[in-house]
Amino acid sequence: MPKTGSEEIALYMRTYYSLLRSSDSIKLETLVESHLAMRSSLHERGHNAAPDASALMYSALRLPACIIQTQEVLIGQLEAGFVRAGYRNIAAWKRVYAAGRRRRTHFDGESTMAVYSVSRSDIDDLVPILTAFQIEWNKLHLALQNQELRALLAAYADDGDLPDADFADLAAGLSMAVSDLRRLQLLWERDFLRNLQRIARARKSMTLRLIAGSLADYRRATASWWEELGAELADVGIDPGDRPVYFVSSNTHALVNLLAGFARRFEESLVQYIEEFDEKSLLTEYEDIKESYHKSTDNFLYYVLRRYLSEQGSQARRALAEEEHRLGIHRIPSRHGFEMETQVIELGKLEAQWFDARLGRADDLAPLRYSNAIIINIDYPLGMAAYELLSRIAPGVGRLDGVYVMGKAATLNGRIGDVMIPNVVHDEHSQNTYLFRNCFTARHLRSYMEHGNVLDNQKAVTVRGTFLQNPNYMGVFYQEGYTDIEMEGGPYLSAVYEAFRPQRHPMDEIVDLHSVRFDIGFLHYASDKPMKSGQNLGKGSLSYGGVEPTYAAAIAILRRIFHNETEKLIETNYEALPAF
Repeated sequence: MPKTGSEEIALYMRTYYSLLRSSDSIKLETLVESHLAMRSSLHERGHNAAPDASALMYSALRLPACIIQTQEVLIGQLEAGFVRAGYRNIAAWKRVYAAGRRRRTHFDGESTMAVYSVSRSDIDDLVPILTAFQIEWNKLHLALQNQELRALLAAYADDGDLPDADFADLAAGLSMAVSDLRRLQLLWERDFLRNLQRIARARKSMTLRLIAGSLADYRRATASWWEELGAELADVGIDPGDRPVYFVSSNTHALVNLLAGFARRFEESLVQYIEEFDEKSLLTEYEDIKESYHKSTDNFLYYVLRRYLSEQGSQARRALAEEEHRLGIHRIPSRHGFEMETQVIELGKLEAQWFDARLGRADDLAPLRYSNAIIINIDYPLGMAAYELLSRIAPGVGRLDGVYVMGKAATLNGRIGDVMIPNVVHDEHSQNTYLFRNCFTARHLRSYMEHGNVLDNQKAVTVRGTFLQNPNYMGVFYQEGYTDIEMEGGPYLSAVYEAFRPQRHPMDEIVDLHSVRFDIGFLHYASDKPMKSGQNLGKGSLSYGGVEPTYAAAIAILRRIFHNETEKLIETNYEALPAF
C-alpha cells in the first residue's frame, strides 16, 4: 500500500490528540489552523470567507440542536467516569439527539454537552465536526454584523417565517444559495430565525474536554454493554453462550420489516397516513407502483412504515412490540454509555408465512422451525467501535457462523445508490490490507435492484473519519484501484482475525482471511461521491432513494443465513429435533 501523502491529516490528528491529553478543557479555536490545512473533502471551502453550506449542513445534522447554546463539550465512556471528574448528575441532564449520528448525549440545559464515546473513532469523528461547525458559525456571525440583515431577522423573529423575497435577500447577504439556506431552515425548523439571531450576537468559541479515553476505558464500556445485554436476554431465556450466532451489522428496521410482515398488515393505515399527512410525491409513487405489473410495493411500504411509527403510530408501535416478542424478535436498547439498539432474533420462532416473498418460499424454509440459532443484529457502530463490539461478541457466543456487514460508504467510481461488494479492505487503523472471500457477489443482489448498479470485486479503504480525507488522499487510493471508502470494514476484519487465529491482529501487513471457517459478507451502498464537489449527505439525503439498496442488501444477508442454516439442519436430520 503506497503512502497517501496525507501529512496534513496526520498533523491534524496529532494536534487534537496531544491537546486532549490535558486534564483541563482545550479551546477548539486552537484546532482551526490544522483543520483548514488538511483541506478536507467535506470542508473544501473552509478557507473561503463565504460559508461552506455543505460542511455547515453536514456538521449541523450530526450535532444535537443544543449545539447552538453549547460552550463546553465533555467526552467520556461511562457515568462513573464523569462522576470521578466531578460531574455527578450527568444522567439527570436532558437526553439530546442528532439527526445524523447516534451517540448518547446529554445537555445540562445551559451550556455544557456531555457525549459518550464508544471508541477513539468517536473522537476522530466528533472533533472535526465540532471544529467545522464553529468555523462556519463564525463566518455567518461576521456576515450577520450587517445591520440590514439584523433588522430583517428582528422584523420576523416573532412570526418565524420570512417572505420569499426577504428570504432571498437574507441568503444573498450570507453569500449562500437560497436552496442551501432552505435546507438549514428545514433542519432548524421554528428555531431558524432565533438561531441566526444567536449567531449574530456572538462568535462561537467552544471548549472540549476528554474525561477518559484509554483503551481500558473503551473495553470497560464494551464489557458493560455485553453484561447488560446478557442480563436482558436471560429474562427471555436466551444464553448466547449456548447458541450458534449469525452476527449482522445493519440497522434497526430492515431485517425486522422483512421477517415480520408488518408493513403489509398495516398497508391500509399507511396509505391513509400518506394521503392525510405526507407530500403528494409519495402518494404518486405509490399509485405508480400499484399500476405497474412488475413492481412490488414492499420497499415503499417499509419506508412509509418507519415514518408512520415515528410520527403517528403509538398504537401500532405497541401492537408491533407484542408481535415481535411472539416471533422471537427482541429489541434491547443500551441503557448506559452506548446509543445503540441490539436486536436478537430467534430463527426457530419466526413464521415464514409473514416473510417478505423475496426471502424464499415458506415450504423451503420450514426447517428453520427446528433451529436454535440466533441472529445478533447491532445498529451500525462507528469505526473502531466495530472492533470493540465484535471482539466482545465472538468469545461470548456458542459458535460464530457468519459475520455480515451492511453499511453506507462513499464511492469513487459509482453513483449514489449503487451497492459495492469488496473482497479487499485496506484498514487505515491497523495499516493492514485484508484479503477475504466475500460470500456475496453481484448475482445475490442484482434481481432486487431496479435503479442502482451492483459492483462486486471492489477494493475498499477503511478511513478514520469522514472529515479526515482530502482529494490527494483519495486520489492515491483511486490510482491503486480503491473505490469504496467506509469506516467499519477494517475494524470488523481485525476482530474476525482474532476470532479465527490465536493471537492479536497484526499491523501493517497483508492478511489473508480466505481460510476463515465462517461466512464473511460485506455490502456497502453508496451515500456520497467525495470526488464530486459538494456531493455528500450535507447536501441532501438518501431518503427514499436509499431504500432499494438497503433492502437489497438485507434480503441478500437473510437469504444467505437461511440457506446456511437450513443446509445444516437438513444434514443433522432436523425432523428428529424439537420444533420451537
